[in-house]
Amino acid sequence: MTIEEKINDLANRRTLIEQGGGIAAINKIHASSQLTARERIIKLLDHNSFVEVGAFIKPRATDFNMNASDAPADGVITGYGAIEGQLVYVYSQDKMVMGGALGEMHAQKIVKMYEMAYKVGAPVIALLDSAGIRLQESLDALDGFGQIFMKQSLLSGVVPQLTAVLGNCGGGAAIIPSMSDFTFMTSTGSALYVNSANALDAKVEMADISSAQFHARTTGLIDFIYETDEEVMEAIRKLMVMLPLNNSEDALVVPCDDDPNRISPSLNVEAVSARAVLSEIADHNEYLEIQPQYATDVVASFIRMNGMTVGVVGNDDMDGILTLKGCEKMTDFVNVCDAYHIPVVTLTNVTGFEPTLSAEKLGMSKSIAKLTYAFANATTSKINVIINKAYGSAYIAQNSKHIGADLVYAWPSAQIATMNANSAVRIMYAKEIENAEVATEFIAEKIAEYENNQASPYVAAGRGYVDNIIEPAATRKRIIAAIEMLYTKHESGPEKKHGTV
Repeated sequence: MTIEEKINDLANRRTLIEQGGGIAAINKIHASSQLTARERIIKLLDHNSFVEVGAFIKPRATDFNMNASDAPADGVITGYGAIEGQLVYVYSQDKMVMGGALGEMHAQKIVKMYEMAYKVGAPVIALLDSAGIRLQESLDALDGFGQIFMKQSLLSGVVPQLTAVLGNCGGGAAIIPSMSDFTFMTSTGSALYVNSANALDAKVEMADISSAQFHARTTGLIDFIYETDEEVMEAIRKLMVMLPLNNSEDALVVPCDDDPNRISPSLNVEAVSARAVLSEIADHNEYLEIQPQYATDVVASFIRMNGMTVGVVGNDDMDGILTLKGCEKMTDFVNVCDAYHIPVVTLTNVTGFEPTLSAEKLGMSKSIAKLTYAFANATTSKINVIINKAYGSAYIAQNSKHIGADLVYAWPSAQIATMNANSAVRIMYAKEIENAEVATEFIAEKIAEYENNQASPYVAAGRGYVDNIIEPAATRKRIIAAIEMLYTKHESGPEKKHGTV
């Protein structure tokens, strides 16, 4: 065979691999308004940047009719490319080839991506669409799952791991998105579950436990939902440029033409939500909210401030109640930000924890402890802005000066105390109220006294628990100045293997 013939043979082989399950299978996928596994990668990465690795790998198993199966690329496309010029590794399961089921060599291709990502310090993006484990390969397939989980564990907090569920993701495969930093899912045509509906101890429809809507609102496993594959790819790109390549580098600082000293008069009002503050302090009022449908009492978001990536978390329940799920949402977000040295800004308006029996049964105190530990243990820059109320242990747990916040600001309208004035007065002056000639007047007098002498932000500032009291409209410029001052912060705790909270 001449060199020209060999080159033509190579081209033909590549064409067959790139067609996956064939033209008919591609047309079927397009008819369902989805992209093929390869098209997803092309949409995700910068134009012409994808370099495939392991294209010619095939399964080794031959039992149970495997020798009769053609498996181009062994059902998963792996390689590397760029997003806005930054290196990323990616793997995309191909349901046209053996349903995208995971087997020995399929898994080894994925493991190779994690190993390469570790060596060079670059993110890993997983695009999942699989029938599950390849039964024909039995223990070798199980070993493959184990190796993937091991690599995910080792790289957790080292390089960002993003996962998109774009089809079926059941059984052991459901662990992959759950071990990732952020998970995306399409609203239709995708399913995420451990056990199928008919295996559960209650009668439910499959969609009740596997849909994107279920996970977004109930379990919190999904961070983002979009309608189409194209929208998911674009959203991954948008998030990726907010994150650093690894835990040793800072996130990309982009040029910013939004005035860092911009004033927001709309914040100079009596009460304002965390989302409203979030929008006002962000460059060009743009923010990327995480888990917008889950634990809506808490808002968690990435924004840019003077071109820098900042993680913002705050209380969006105007009554200031922090739920168990809200604690978990806040904890997870703070842990991710801390792992990648992203500054954390807390917008505090908290009066207490969810007063429900179900929350107590689920271990409310443990969730509070994990939240407290997340803030106390974090070594990234930590700034707290008390925008309304800060009461009791809920205030302590939420990035207070007492557990290590670098800077704490308070608006002049803020109230910082053990509890609200009305309740405190009724406890402290119970006998006096009972004997008062006009109880309402006595209570009003004592409430005013309590608010001035105990709950005033000036009292907290006088004791050093608040670093400065700021005009609400100037919040943006104050935070930016603080982040820039803390840019070179370096902090390490006592030597230990890891905490146990």
